[in-house]
Amino acid sequence: MAELVQDCPRCKAKHTTFDVYWSHAVGTVAGYLWCTRAEAFCVCRNCGRATIYLIENKRPEAQSLMRDGIHAIKGNISSTVNISGFVSQKDADIEPGPDYLPEDIKNAWNEAATCLAVRCPNAAASMFRLCIDHATKVRTPIDDVEGLNNKIRRSLGLRLKWLFDTRRLPEELRELSEAIKEDGNDGAHDGTLSMDDAEDIKDFTYALLERLYTEPEKLRIAGERRRGRRAP
Repeated sequence: MAELVQDCPRCKAKHTTFDVYWSHAVGTVAGYLWCTRAEAFCVCRNCGRATIYLIENKRPEAQSLMRDGIHAIKGNISSTVNISGFVSQKDADIEPGPDYLPEDIKNAWNEAATCLAVRCPNAAASMFRLCIDHATKVRTPIDDVEGLNNKIRRSLGLRLKWLFDTRRLPEELRELSEAIKEDGNDGAHDGTLSMDDAEDIKDFTYALLERLYTEPEKLRIAGERRRGRRAP
């Protein structure tokens, strides 16, 4: 049986030894085809409780060991693999965001969805609000426009109302936007949101991002395909 030395996330013991009862290859690391990622079922010798570690081979020549099941090796495998984390509640099914999002908005969505998966509604709502904030700031004119002032620019709720009123956002999304209060007092800052509140904010965020980014990009790609089919 293989052994692994690592800090235990269950009993907090430092550099304790784990018995590796089983490992299962789940894919390769993006950009490194020689690096296989596996999940290893390990039991801490200090507390006797199990943890599933995410491991990756450090060197290309160890890839076959990962694929065959590195748990079968006798001895310590700490010098052969890197530990990138362990399976926990954060690895529950996370709802992916709409396609074709800018990187900053995609990162905020993923963090929000992770918070929602582990039932942290206030943290999730804050990150969903950040997605909306990024998406709407770029659609707010920089120059002075009638009816637009600094208070509206700073407040997400007031900015959304102004963008709807001036038809810069689709009117059919206005009802969903009620999850974001005009004065910003939707509970995210007070820490009083429920899971249902966070789900409402998520639904509006998804619909808004899909309309602003996914649908235009799909139309652009379809147009390119059409032009390509008719090219000489």
